[in-house]
Amino acid sequence: MNEVQNMEVQNMEVQNMEVQNIKEEVRRHILMEFLPGESPSNLRDDTPLRTSGVLDSMATLQLVTFVEEGFGIEVEAREASVENFDSLNQIAAFIQQKKCVKKG
Repeated sequence: MNEVQNMEVQNMEVQNMEVQNIKEEVRRHILMEFLPGESPSNLRDDTPLRTSGVLDSMATLQLVTFVEEGFGIEVEAREASVENFDSLNQIAAFIQQKKCVKKG
């Protein structure tokens, strides 16, 4: 493996760690605020949050505020959609994408 490939692999590993950290932070918040007493193992990365009723519109707004404040990004109203906020996978991907845009 050459130096460029090595750097690309390291960059991907860092991004994967960031995504996992984002998911864990959001998972803790959801469990504390919206699912107290629920086992963390029941909130998987692909668990539907909005389409299953875990998060209603008010809870989604609270989660958006947490995301904005916790990750230093701005979520526009149209971005607080089911496409971006229905699972931990989607939320983490959205946050990472917004952070990359902000850096660029």
